[in-house]
Amino acid sequence: MVMASILSVCCSVCVSISAAKKSQVEGFIDVERRKMLVSSVGIIAGSCFSMCNNSIALAAEFADMPALRGKDYGKTKMRYPDYTETESGLQFKDLRPGYGPKPNKGDTVVVDWDGYTIGYYGRIFEARNKTKGGSFEGDEKDFFKFRIGSQEVIPAFEEAVSGMALGGIRRIIVPPELGYPDNDFNKSGPRPTTFSGQRALDFVLRNQGLIDKTLLFDIELLKIIPTS
Repeated sequence: MVMASILSVCCSVCVSISAAKKSQVEGFIDVERRKMLVSSVGIIAGSCFSMCNNSIALAAEFADMPALRGKDYGKTKMRYPDYTETESGLQFKDLRPGYGPKPNKGDTVVVDWDGYTIGYYGRIFEARNKTKGGSFEGDEKDFFKFRIGSQEVIPAFEEAVSGMALGGIRRIIVPPELGYPDNDFNKSGPRPTTFSGQRALDFVLRNQGLIDKTLLFDIELLKIIPTS
């Protein structure tokens, strides 16, 4: 009986100690959980603050980019010091002055030309095999021709050729407002003669992204056919 009483007391003490330790452990765990929660809140708040600062910095950086200012994003106008700029905004440079007369309104002109998407990686959309400045050989049908004043070509092309002398070679930089109407090269010349050239030009003209649609043309005035 005595032994049983002692064992009973010991068991009770052990249970009490275990319960106490369990309570201490649970209390410790609860405290640690609270510490971790507070720490996590602090980290999250710090991250949010850092992200806000980064967003503000990026917004300020984008605001300083010329291509994203105002309504003319993607149409940044570059001015080149060695080019002459007309009232319309066309920029040109004569690579070789002409030696003959200039065309009049109603005259038909025969030209050779190259075209580049200068505002977008300088991709070629028309490059004739004929070297500019060579003698005029071959049939007229091998070259592009149009009548001055007929609005068959884009405004920049008409303006440029109208001021050229026979035999001259002129390089022009064409802003979008003087280029292809409605961004469609089928509505006005000159039109690329190859499928790959048409695709290259069409990609830039019809792209809705922030693409600079400025074009560059090299034009050689080969022949003037006076109006009859």
